[in-house]
Amino acid sequence: MTYEISLNGRVQGVGFRPFVYKIALRYGLKGEVFNHSLGVSIRINATKEQCEAFVKELREHLPPLASIESLTIQTIPSQSFQSFSIVQSQKHETVNTVVLPDTALCKACQEELFDPQNRRFEYPFINCTDCGVRYSMMYQLPYDRDLTSMKFFCLCSACQEEYDSPLNRRYHAQPIGCWECGPRLYLLSNKKREEKEALKKVVDALLRGKIVAIKGVGGYHLMCDAFNKEAIVALRERKRRPKKPFAVMLSSLEEAERYGELSLEEKRLLCSKERPIVLVKTKENQDSPLAHHLHYGLDHIGMMLPYTALHLLLLKHLGRPVVVTSANRSGEPLATTEEEIEALAPLYDLCLSHNRDIVNGCDDSVVMVVKGKEILLRGARGYRPLEITLPFTLKERRFAYGANQKSSIAFAEKNRAILSPYLGGLETLSSLVYYRQTQERLKKLYGFSLEMLFYDAHPQYESTKEAQETLRNNPHLKGRAVFHHYAHILCVMAEHQLHQKVLGVAFDGTGYGDDGTLWGGEWLVSDFEGYERVAHLDSFRLLGGKKAIEEPWRIGLSLLFGAYEKEEALSKVKTYLPQVSTFEQNNGYKMWERGMNAPLSSSMGRLFDGVASLLGLVTHRSYEGESGLLLASYYSNEVEGHYPFSYENGVISWREMLRAMLEEEQREVAISKFFHTIIEMIAVVYEPFDMPLVATGGVFQNRVLLDSLLERFPLVYLPQKVSPNDEGIALGQLCANPFHT
Repeated sequence: MTYEISLNGRVQGVGFRPFVYKIALRYGLKGEVFNHSLGVSIRINATKEQCEAFVKELREHLPPLASIESLTIQTIPSQSFQSFSIVQSQKHETVNTVVLPDTALCKACQEELFDPQNRRFEYPFINCTDCGVRYSMMYQLPYDRDLTSMKFFCLCSACQEEYDSPLNRRYHAQPIGCWECGPRLYLLSNKKREEKEALKKVVDALLRGKIVAIKGVGGYHLMCDAFNKEAIVALRERKRRPKKPFAVMLSSLEEAERYGELSLEEKRLLCSKERPIVLVKTKENQDSPLAHHLHYGLDHIGMMLPYTALHLLLLKHLGRPVVVTSANRSGEPLATTEEEIEALAPLYDLCLSHNRDIVNGCDDSVVMVVKGKEILLRGARGYRPLEITLPFTLKERRFAYGANQKSSIAFAEKNRAILSPYLGGLETLSSLVYYRQTQERLKKLYGFSLEMLFYDAHPQYESTKEAQETLRNNPHLKGRAVFHHYAHILCVMAEHQLHQKVLGVAFDGTGYGDDGTLWGGEWLVSDFEGYERVAHLDSFRLLGGKKAIEEPWRIGLSLLFGAYEKEEALSKVKTYLPQVSTFEQNNGYKMWERGMNAPLSSSMGRLFDGVASLLGLVTHRSYEGESGLLLASYYSNEVEGHYPFSYENGVISWREMLRAMLEEEQREVAISKFFHTIIEMIAVVYEPFDMPLVATGGVFQNRVLLDSLLERFPLVYLPQKVSPNDEGIALGQLCANPFHT
């Protein structure tokens, strides 16, 4: 009898067909296995018992990167097979297979990399079926070499033999090559390429305190010696990044443990196939050679381990950690082409590039661990594209444009959604171009067409303008605006398959509310068909509008005006905002009193900014989230209690809390009680609700707040596969009213 076994999931580009081939040989079965755009199909001549044993073996002994989402078995008309074979890919109109993220170098390849007897000894692009680039080099599905940027490299006879042998670890490993036939490293300068001793020259430059641009998997990095204070200061000056923490790449887990207090979960993440940047607590060691200018005294630092052969070779020859940051200017996407990196020449002293094209740009992912839970802060390399199974079936194909900051895009069909990698903000022309290019590449990669568009309700978001422009040019398409904080909550509900109503707590910096004001401290009873705003933080004015985000002292001033009578507020300014001039005070009061260029906001993120300014931590923002990080660095577990606040008619007042906080003598006590008060606010609102609690939004990236929340509500639903910040908005937008026709 002939059986056809159809599989969907992570079954392409992961060594699945040779895995099937080996099992078939072991069982003495005849048949065939092939890839296609729907997944993988296997046809075998077998008895019922043999087929069942064969399928059991498939399920229980998968290759390292493989996973099965669905498996069906059916009998088909009897076929004659001479042996078991692997046949060429077949293309179908609909694409249901999964695009694999790029993965870190496997242990077997690392051993070969440093084996002088191996023909790929110190080859910077070594890989096999179990590791290496995937998404970043793919033009479209199915995952075959001629549909990737490796199509420009013809295999030598030795590599071709490995590629063609089903029993070899590199069977149909699309990125493989070697010193003879694969990609090459070279120094890039004024469009000239110099291969001779390229890596050695880069190592020498780093040791001399130079800044180097290096082409990675999904884009270029800027690197410098992590022990060299002057090099780090120079990098900050060139990137105009005065205080935002830098990540550091270390050669091994043992080296990471010298500088960080690592939990078991953090160690696992550092060594995982995804190899993200992991935020870990720094050891209290004043003599640490890691330059203070990496993180400016914050108690956590971003660490990562090498995930490519090039990184391993670099760190081996350098003998010390390196600072790693994206090669870009502030607000712009990372460079992925030689033209783009050469436009950034003032940022670096030397550029190490290679001739394998990056088709799809992808930044490094960032994660942290709180109470044993992995919280993704930036979903990119290793984690994206992400496939989510929805808790419902859609009636039309949907495309979501996401938000304006930390943007991503998403699309969905039936019960399957795909979320793009993190794309960054949309404030510059180059970022918009990158945003549009990613849309087109993903549509092509997955063969996706549009039917209904979803976008943020904020009329000034660039993503919203993009969606509306598409709707104007395509009258046959349908569109829907989705309110920002509702989308935040829907994202978590989709991730955790929550069908019932939930109380969603959405805390972030800024989002457009349905009353035309700026929200950000919201309690919404939500399901997939709608929401009700049951509570919110009392609004305060943002003096100067957008300026208040960059200059938190303006928010502090507004909070004082809102908490005290005018004369008392002005006297408080002298104590808590001494840098604010008399003119700025008087002008600020006029703006506050008349509401001129001072929009109302219920934002928890902006409240954090105002509190941080009044407690003397920040007057002008150097980077997003700075206030929260600084507040968290002063938190003490030894402080107990919270400040008073009022809650009436769905409005939570912060005034009582602020007045009590400013009377506190010790800053650590004031800050610790501030965090406790936020948790108490959540608890008071949640008390009468008999439904799941969901917490999301950028403010919940704050480690201290999240730790306190989990201590109080261990069963709270959090975004984990998707970041709490605006990266998840696109996925949430897709889920609004799924029963729409």
